[in-house]
Amino acid sequence: MSIVALTSDTLVASPGAGQIEYNGQFYGTDSNASRAQMQRLVLATSQASTSGTSIDFTGIPSWVKRITVMLSGVSTNGSSTLTLQLGDSGGIETSGYAGGCLQNGTQTAWASSAMLLNRTGAAVQVNTTQAILTLLGSNQWVLSSTVYSNESGSIYMGVSSGAKTLSDTLDRVRVTTTNGTDTFDAGSINILYEG
Repeated sequence: MSIVALTSDTLVASPGAGQIEYNGQFYGTDSNASRAQMQRLVLATSQASTSGTSIDFTGIPSWVKRITVMLSGVSTNGSSTLTLQLGDSGGIETSGYAGGCLQNGTQTAWASSAMLLNRTGAAVQVNTTQAILTLLGSNQWVLSSTVYSNESGSIYMGVSSGAKTLSDTLDRVRVTTTNGTDTFDAGSINILYEG
């Protein structure tokens, strides 16, 4: 077994057959003419969701095809639904979303201003979520999400799906609430992205 050590971020020459290059990206090659691009998994810096009305992750590279948004123990001081919004170089987009959330098999909700991450709840509700965004093509992103919510000992499970076509290439995501004024008061949020 061989180990390849990559010691520089700078590509110094065209790779030959069978070589690996690193310039923020990885490639597996069979020949100079046929190279399969394999982007690495990138974990962003976790942000405490203990203040503010939104949590933004910016600077997402243009090669990204899938983003996992992770919430752990997140709550706000109100009962507005947690949402996910997408953006590009023009900023966060607040319209043109499609989709909804089904919670505990009966409670449903939908929105056009964002992708829903939970149904709704009291200020004491604590949410843990994994939401996966996948690029369908032509700047269209689709969402698949599950949420576990604990509200003073009452347990809720929910699933969400949605879609959004951006005006340009995605470079940011935002976690906020439908009313945009509830303040985060517990938990942490992070994203993992890949090509």
